[in-house]
Amino acid sequence: MRVYSLILIFVAIWGVKSSVSAQPTPAAPQSESILLLGGIAHLGTGDVIEGAAIGLRDGKIDYVGRERDADPGRYRRVIDVSGRHLYPGFIAANTTLGLQEIQAVRATRDFAEVGTFKPHVRSLIAYNTDSEVTPTVRTNGVLLGQPTPQGGVISGSSCVVHFDAWNWEDAAIRTVDGVHVNWPRAYHRHREHGMIDVVRSKSYDQQCLEIEHFFEEAKAYAEGHPEPVAGDIRTPRDVRLEAMRGVWDGAGNVYIHVEDARGITDAVHFKRAQGLSRVVIVGGSEAYLVADLLRENDVPVLLNRTHALPRLPEDDVDLAYRLPKLLEDEGVLYGIQCAGGMEHMNTRNLPFYAGTAAAYGLTYEQAVRAISLNVAQILGIDRHWGSIETGKTATLFVSDGDALDMRSNRVSLAFIEGREIDLDQRQRQLYRKYQDKYGAPIVD
Repeated sequence: MRVYSLILIFVAIWGVKSSVSAQPTPAAPQSESILLLGGIAHLGTGDVIEGAAIGLRDGKIDYVGRERDADPGRYRRVIDVSGRHLYPGFIAANTTLGLQEIQAVRATRDFAEVGTFKPHVRSLIAYNTDSEVTPTVRTNGVLLGQPTPQGGVISGSSCVVHFDAWNWEDAAIRTVDGVHVNWPRAYHRHREHGMIDVVRSKSYDQQCLEIEHFFEEAKAYAEGHPEPVAGDIRTPRDVRLEAMRGVWDGAGNVYIHVEDARGITDAVHFKRAQGLSRVVIVGGSEAYLVADLLRENDVPVLLNRTHALPRLPEDDVDLAYRLPKLLEDEGVLYGIQCAGGMEHMNTRNLPFYAGTAAAYGLTYEQAVRAISLNVAQILGIDRHWGSIETGKTATLFVSDGDALDMRSNRVSLAFIEGREIDLDQRQRQLYRKYQDKYGAPIVD
């Protein structure tokens, strides 16, 4: 009876939501060449062009230069963006955006499966292109993401998508970009006699050994079984071990979610012992303590959101704000992600996490790169995405002000693969609805 009541409540909520909003229709393929003329172009590479001209043709960027050197006659449509800022589409790594809709309604959460070792679980087929949260994220310049499964020791395989598509097939940039491993905690907090102490986990070594054994089994399977042939249903296959094939030849990353320095160190040693091609640390609150090890072993870090409290009582209160600068100074490749409480909705704050990093040591262009090209390099999509460069996919946006400042970020134009996307969303629809009712002045 309780389940039936919850279903009725959910249907009622969904009906109310549907009555006041609609998902913007995905844009049609780019049909005319476009020149964005004037403005300040933050290329995502660390460079900036004032008085820029950016040309878009057939879904690609075909010109990047200064306004005075451009030929507007080569373009069917010329848009004056003087005084505004241009950025590459920001990338939300390690997110549940599109995998959950209403956090309090279990039926809309599809980011975790039952099991411990489940690399064969793919987030892409669960990705919901009709999420009403996604348009609220696009209006802050976040145009790409990495929907990521959670739970267990190996959560599953993530993908990379763009945020303007009819279905997950159309959205996919990388159908599988790597498997996600939740590294065990080396230490935990122990309370006794009113005091809290940090003590070593008794099961840590055993848990690490289980991960090691699974990877060894997967490697032996890959070496002993040829790649499956399409249509071959006679040869028995282990779907879990099949999903691990790409982690040794560089086809996919191994994302290791770990926070403490001991765990990060062991994860890097694990990479070397297993002969893994590409390992990425996700979280990495104490990555700055082992920066030399990360740099020497070419291990990048997807850092937690900067808007966070200190993890330990002895940490500096502003440590989370300064972490990107600490890794920048050490020469470690890093990106900023937004995992944490209510992360699918808080993905809209990704630009402001980078803005905080800029306020605490990064240069402005380094902060832009931390949520664009750096992330694209880590995810393995930087050949076509992540920056405003000639030949790359035309995925960028125009903001009337500073996109890393919540007071001035006002996205007025956005393009994904050269297609100008609809920036309307449910919050704006509700604003207009009640503005009409109460006659309040419209704030543009």
